[in-house]
Amino acid sequence: MANNNIKVRKGLKDGDKKSLTIQQHVQLLILYGLRFLMMISKRNYGSSLKFIILAIAIFSVGLDAAAQAIVKTQKADVIIYGGTAAAITAAVQVTKMGRSVIVVSPDNHLGGLSSSGLGFTDTGNKSVIGGLAREFYHRVYLHYQQDSAWKWQRKSEYGNKGQGTPAIDGKDRTMWIFEPHVAEKVMEDFVKENHIRVFRNSWLNRASGVKMKAGKITEISMLNGEKFQGKVFIDATYEGDLMAAAGITYHVGREPNSRYGETWNGVQAMVFQHEHHFAKAIDPYKIPGNPNSGFLPEINSTPIGINGAEDKKLQAYCFRMCLTNKTENRIAFPKPDRYNPQDYELLIRVFDSGWRALFNKYDPLPNHKTDTNNHGPFSTDFIGMNYDYPEAVYEKRNKIIKAHADYQKGLMYFMCTDQRVPKDLQQKLNTWGLAKDEFKDNENWPYQIYVREARRMISDYVMTENEVLGKRSVPFPIAMGSYALDSHNVQRYITTEGFVQNEGDIGVKAPAPYGISYGAIVPKQQQCTNLLVPVCLSASHIAYGSVRMEPVFMILGESAATAAVLAIAKKTSVQEVDYKELKALLLKQKQLLRFGVPN
Repeated sequence: MANNNIKVRKGLKDGDKKSLTIQQHVQLLILYGLRFLMMISKRNYGSSLKFIILAIAIFSVGLDAAAQAIVKTQKADVIIYGGTAAAITAAVQVTKMGRSVIVVSPDNHLGGLSSSGLGFTDTGNKSVIGGLAREFYHRVYLHYQQDSAWKWQRKSEYGNKGQGTPAIDGKDRTMWIFEPHVAEKVMEDFVKENHIRVFRNSWLNRASGVKMKAGKITEISMLNGEKFQGKVFIDATYEGDLMAAAGITYHVGREPNSRYGETWNGVQAMVFQHEHHFAKAIDPYKIPGNPNSGFLPEINSTPIGINGAEDKKLQAYCFRMCLTNKTENRIAFPKPDRYNPQDYELLIRVFDSGWRALFNKYDPLPNHKTDTNNHGPFSTDFIGMNYDYPEAVYEKRNKIIKAHADYQKGLMYFMCTDQRVPKDLQQKLNTWGLAKDEFKDNENWPYQIYVREARRMISDYVMTENEVLGKRSVPFPIAMGSYALDSHNVQRYITTEGFVQNEGDIGVKAPAPYGISYGAIVPKQQQCTNLLVPVCLSASHIAYGSVRMEPVFMILGESAATAAVLAIAKKTSVQEVDYKELKALLLKQKQLLRFGVPN
C-alpha cells in the first residue's frame, strides 16, 4: 500500500471488512449488471422481462459459486502471522525442514524494524548470534562487498564499520550496520529462494477471526475474508494480536518489583542510566513560573506512584529515521499535516539550559545515511502517547501511529525553521534530510513504528531480570540474549520541587549472555496447544527490554519454527516437544544455547 505506516483505512473496526473480497466484487458486478439489464429490458423487451431476470438469477448463482471457489481457505502445516524479521526467519526454517508454510503479513514490506530504519543493530555480544540470524547479517556483508552497493559513498571512505571479524565469523563474515532497503532485499531473497507463500496486507479479524477446537487454533480469518488453516500457528507480530485473540493471558505495562523479585521493574523515578533526563531545572508551565497557565504538552500532571510500583504505561515509541547529508539524495524535512510550534516549547527551554548533544544518535550507515534514534531529554520519543496502542482497535492504532509521525516530523521541521533554535545546531541540521532512495512508496518515511513493547505473554515460565543478570539459570534454552536491561522513558512528570523530569529510562548491563527458555515462547497448555509466540514472549517489562532486539527475534523465530515442525512430526502439543530433540536440531542449525560452556 502507498502509505504503509498508516496501517488501515479510516473508520475500520477490528471486525469490519477492510477491502472487498473477490466474492463481493463478483456480487457487485452482478448487481450492476442486473440493474443495467432491467433498464434495457423495460425499454425494449417488456414481455421478456421475466425470462431475463430468471437468466440473471441463474447466472448469479453460478458466479457466486465460482467466487466461493476462488477465495477458498488456504492451508499449510504452519501458519505464521506477521511480516517481521522473526516471521520470515521462521518461515525459512519451516521450509528447510520440509514442511509447508504460509506467512500472513499485515504489511506489504517484510522485515519489520530491520527493514524500517533500525540499521545500526543492537547486538550485545555478537558471538551468541547464530543460525539464520547470522545468515541474514552474512548476506548483508556480501551485499556491501559489491561495488554497486556504494552509490553515494566510496567503500574505502566508509571503511569497515559494523563488520564482524574473521576470528569470530570465519569465512562467513558479517555486517551489522546497513541501509533499510538492503535488509528488505535480504528478506525478499529469503522468500523467493524458499518459495514461501506470503499474503500481504492481510489483517487479522481480531473480533471473531480465530477459531479454536479442543484447545487448538484451527483457522484464522482476515478482515478481507481470507482464511488460513494450519497444524501449528506462530504469532510473530510486535503486538501479539493472534495471541490475544486466541485467549492467551498476557500483560501490558510494568509489573511491580515484588511480583518476580526484581529491582528494575515498575516506576523508577530519579534513576538516570542514560543522558535522557533533564539535567537542569526546567520550568513545566506554559508561562514560566505561572502554574495557572497550565502545563506544556505531554507532561503528566498526576502523581507517578512510588518506586517499584506497577502501572499500565509503556516505554516510548518513535520512528527510526534514515537521514542523509548527501545533497543529491536529500529531501528537506516536510511540514507535517498537524503542526504546532507550541508542542516543542520544552525543547527550546532545554536548548536555553545549555544542552547541545543533538546529533549524538545520528548513527552512521553506509552511503552517508543514518539510523537516527532518540537522544536527550526531549527528542524523537513521543513519551506517554502510546499507552493505548497494544489494545487499541486498528482505527485507533492508526491514529496513534499518525500522531507519532506528525510529532516527529514536526520536531525536525521545528528545529530546521524556528528562529529560537540555536543557530549553529540549526545550520548543521539543515544539511540533513530524509533519504530519497529509502521508503520510496511512503514519502521516504519509515514503514514501521518502533513498537518497543506491547503485549507480553504470561506463560508457565516468565523471563525476568534475574535470568538476564545471571542470578538464575535458564532451563531448556533455545536462544541467547546479551543486551542490557533497556527501557526508554515511560512518562514525563512534575517533581516535588516543581520541575519537569522524565521517568522510566533504564540501562543495566547484562554481565554475560544468558539463555532464553523454550517455556517463554509457548502458552500455558490449558490455553492453547498449537501456538508459539517468539516476539511477544513471556517476559517481565524490564527483562523484555533486553530480549527485544531484532537478532534475538530472528533467533527465536527460527527456534519456534523448529519446535513447530517437531510438534507436527510427533503429533504432539508444542508444550510437549522433546527438548533433547529440539536442542539437537538447533545446534545442527548453528544456534548458540549456552555461553562459555559446551552446548
